[in-house]
Amino acid sequence: MKIEKTIILKQNVYRTVSIKEASKIMGKSEQFIRIGLRNKRLPFGVAVKLSSQWTYYISPKLFYEYVGESYNEKLLDID
Repeated sequence: MKIEKTIILKQNVYRTVSIKEASKIMGKSEQFIRIGLRNKRLPFGVAVKLSSQWTYYISPKLFYEYVGESYNEKLLDID
């Protein structure tokens, strides 16, 4: 149903890609993703140090474009 898909799409627009998910899709270790974000080598997210811990944000749109997939296709691939 179109209305249900629209609601789901709007909910997913603001979600983040996890480090685990990104490492699986890219075929790299989770540490590779973390260090790449910390050193600003990976252009799809940010790493911020809060006190002694790092926190990460990966933009779904930028990530899927970086790995060569359309973000819109990912959103529409919901069942």
